[in-house]
Amino acid sequence: MLTETPQTPTLTEQFAPTPRGARLARRLAVRWLEERGWPPASDGSCAVALVVAELAANAVLHGRVPGRACALRLALDAEAHLVRIEVADAAEGRRPPASAPPACPEGESGRGLVLVEALAVRCGWEPRRPVGKTVWAEVTVEPVSSRAGM
Repeated sequence: MLTETPQTPTLTEQFAPTPRGARLARRLAVRWLEERGWPPASDGSCAVALVVAELAANAVLHGRVPGRACALRLALDAEAHLVRIEVADAAEGRRPPASAPPACPEGESGRGLVLVEALAVRCGWEPRRPVGKTVWAEVTVEPVSSRAGM
């Protein structure tokens, strides 16, 4: 579990519970990581972007409450090479499944949580106070070599 300290960089932003809001959350995560040394094309940035995109899309699709924003929170533990991603929504009655549901091979959706489970070291959810839930995942981000591309 990510241990937060005063030296742990964090980002907390709200986004609209719309597909556009989910895209902006993903872009914000990529920019935030780039400012900390992980270029957008790095494995760590791509993994975080995929997890943010899936959790934000699920919040928009399954956790949308009219008039209530969703929230993105990122925390980086550079020593442990770990990013904790949290996406919160205001929907109380809809909880994420305990594990990723099986996807229909011909289906157009249903693989997102499988990707999250594959990319995350740990993932889960918890109630959000005062209302809603927070779905989280912790993703390893290996240090980017200063000689990347060589």
